[in-house]
Amino acid sequence: MTEREIDRIIEMAWEDRTPFDAITFQFGYTEKEVIELMRKELKPSSFKLWRKRVQGRATKHLKKRNFDEGRFKCSRQKNISGNKISKR
Repeated sequence: MTEREIDRIIEMAWEDRTPFDAITFQFGYTEKEVIELMRKELKPSSFKLWRKRVQGRATKHLKKRNFDEGRFKCSRQKNISGNKISKR
């Protein structure tokens, strides 16, 4: 693995809404392998914070998610059309 790929896996692991299945699909790393990578690459205190954060988090496991869409869009968010932000 390149340093860039390792950085991307760590970034995806820290994101709340990115499930471990997405990391497996993109990089071939299972949840257990991601945990081992995080343990190796992070400082011990950072690893403990990360484990506490993701342990049991429903959004990190597709089977535990209770929503169909993975992204939230505010009703007041501007529409983008033709690569230009719509004016008010």
